[in-house]
Amino acid sequence: AFMMDKHDTVGIDLVAMCVNDVIVQGAKPLFFLDYLAMGSLNVGVAEKIVEGIAEGCRQAKCSLIAGETAEMPGIYNDNEYDLAGFAVGVVDNDKIVDGSEIRGGHKLVGFASSGLHSNGYSLVRKICFDDLKLKSDSFVPELGRPLGEELLAPTRIYADVVRRLIKDMPIHGLAHITGGGIVENLLRIIPEACSLVLYKDSWEVPPIFKFLRDAGRIEADEMMRTFNNGIGMVAVVPEQTAQEMIERISFMDEKACIIGEVVQRRKSDKTRFKWGSV
Repeated sequence: AFMMDKHDTVGIDLVAMCVNDVIVQGAKPLFFLDYLAMGSLNVGVAEKIVEGIAEGCRQAKCSLIAGETAEMPGIYNDNEYDLAGFAVGVVDNDKIVDGSEIRGGHKLVGFASSGLHSNGYSLVRKICFDDLKLKSDSFVPELGRPLGEELLAPTRIYADVVRRLIKDMPIHGLAHITGGGIVENLLRIIPEACSLVLYKDSWEVPPIFKFLRDAGRIEADEMMRTFNNGIGMVAVVPEQTAQEMIERISFMDEKACIIGEVVQRRKSDKTRFKWGSV
């Protein structure tokens, strides 16, 4: 954002990281509050940031009810800012999605991500700017656009889609794919008696991840631990409803596919995750 002097998407990222964490509990995001600290108040930059926050709240269908802007010279440089926020949601006790009903045989429906979302940027900066010596305006043929535009693609907000699905579909678990990647975030929500099987080549991996993998010579395991690899949210659902969910998601102009399944864990299993095929 600083390199491109483009500040209207980081607010969307901020809202997304909060409301996507709220929705995985089955809760409806109600309102959002933000905090912006700067070394010296730049009204133009602040306006762009708040515009992004407002857009994120619009996408999440929650209210931006308050915020605070602090000017802190000596703490931050004049061209720096610190941005934080939180969301509050509500859900009935008997409708909390906590993963307790997940069983072997349930399918994993993966919702497509819009790119990197908000994780892995330390490694991205090292590869792109330190190692490859690229600039934010460098055109990357593999991406079809300048690098900076790709890196600033806003995090997808899943709150509205999930709330529409959860009204009348059995969703037994939800995982927001952030730091730790698909595997670690899913293992947090499935019972200890279960293991995870991901289907190889079952979803489309966006070009940015292939570019980073090749340019940084990143091993497959590290890619899976660091990035979302094209999947931003995963729903755990009964096998018989998985395809219907995918069709309904497509009607909402989102992309989804079955990326794996939950299986009963065997005593001989050394790990709770393995690759499989459809």
